Amino acid sequence: MRYIFDNDLHIHSRLSLCSNDPRQSAEAILRYAEDNSLKTICLTDHFWDASVSGASDWYKKQDYEHISKALPLPQSDRIRFLFGCETELDRNLTLGIAPENFDKFDFIIIPTTHLHMSGFTCRGDENAAERAGLYIKRLDAVLDMELPFEKVGIAHLTCGLMYTGHHKEVLGLISDSEFHRLFAKAANKRVGIELNFDSLSFTDADREAELRPYRIALAEGCKFYFGSDAHHPAGLAAEKANAENIIDLLGLTEDDKFRL
Repeated sequence: MRYIFDNDLHIHSRLSLCSNDPRQSAEAILRYAEDNSLKTICLTDHFWDASVSGASDWYKKQDYEHISKALPLPQSDRIRFLFGCETELDRNLTLGIAPENFDKFDFIIIPTTHLHMSGFTCRGDENAAERAGLYIKRLDAVLDMELPFEKVGIAHLTCGLMYTGHHKEVLGLISDSEFHRLFAKAANKRVGIELNFDSLSFTDADREAELRPYRIALAEGCKFYFGSDAHHPAGLAAEKANAENIIDLLGLTEDDKFRL
């Protein structure tokens, strides 16, 4: 059976400092889910645990006290509206959430490709080859952690922020065999793999470069969820068409769905 687009597990509210959009309220997010017949959505504002040292100045402001202002979330009889977070992995491979606080969240998103935060997640002057090495090292590091993988997602693995303007060059430097190794490991951990890229704007040249990691992840048995990563209402409005296109491009079925 074809994958049913009924989940969006990566959504930011106005509480994420990179949103700060009063229109991006929990109520508006719930309406988006209702309008698109979604069954499960998750609020995942940016978060760094106050009990973990090393936060950047930007992340220090986004502790639990800050993001929990969204609670209690509005509810619907038809939709599970979950409370999660998008934490961070710094350049020392420190994860921004302490184990004793895992239970505060229904879902924890970890981005390994946020290499635009110079001095915090990387030096900032790395070339494409070095960033390809960081891609592998950072994903390996997360998969080697003691985490509740049944409620963990790896965010935007083809994100342009890994090397702005040149991310496809980085992806091209990672061999099929290395991707197979990484995604076999991910499948074994049963971690969720996020589908979060603008498939509707692909050129023919871009398409396979962007899809290659996900095709390999699919071949290795990984499970997938959708994440609009919306920070503003326009991001929510565009997600259904994009998700349906990704489902067709990858040939996803219900058996490929990550289920919380």
